[in-house]
Amino acid sequence: MREDQRARRALRLLADGEVAIQGRMPWSSNGTYLCEITLDDEAISAVYKPARGERPLWDFPGGLYRREVAAYELSALLGWDLVPETVRRDGPLGEGSMQRFVDADFEQHYFTVADDPELAERFRALAAFDLLANNTDRKSGHVLLSRDGAVYGIDNALCFHAEPKLRTVIWEFGGEPIDPSLVDDIARLVDLLPGPLAGLLDPEELAALRRRVESVLARPRYPVADESARCYPWPLV
Repeated sequence: MREDQRARRALRLLADGEVAIQGRMPWSSNGTYLCEITLDDEAISAVYKPARGERPLWDFPGGLYRREVAAYELSALLGWDLVPETVRRDGPLGEGSMQRFVDADFEQHYFTVADDPELAERFRALAAFDLLANNTDRKSGHVLLSRDGAVYGIDNALCFHAEPKLRTVIWEFGGEPIDPSLVDDIARLVDLLPGPLAGLLDPEELAALRRRVESVLARPRYPVADESARCYPWPLV
């Protein structure tokens, strides 16, 4: 199945299918549920994060689920397919995000596969994505290697803050130029933003996203980790 066909199918099921909660996902700080979604004769597994299951944070407003959707929309605008298809919808526990469940080897994460040369291009794209999204929580375990060999970044709720807060485990490319093909994709955002992100982020967050895009275009290099700053998430995995 072609990627765009798969994405359209997944988005249709996620948005319109009947949701049945299978159970709560382990090790999640917020309410996160594995669901089966059915529509007509099709079914898909999904991860549901309802707003009512969120714990309040001092540095992020409520509605973290909207940032999960915004991360998918940014990945889609870039054409990078780094975030599983995600929609905003009502569910059994109220409005939240619904994301396609990735069939992955959950013993693997960024630290276990970072040295694989076949994945380096995807990791460079993910590092550029997190720079644009201002991801404050790119743990190693938030990087999945699917059974078919694709790389995905999940758990993107702590993104898009208006203040610089990049915290990630992916610093291997610090100081290196961002690949021109990625820069070309980023340049398209100038005309595409805010687009589908308009109803998901606050105006100051959208303005900050545009400034980050312009900053990357002006100096297309990966940032270098500042050991004196909080540039790593905790826990690392």
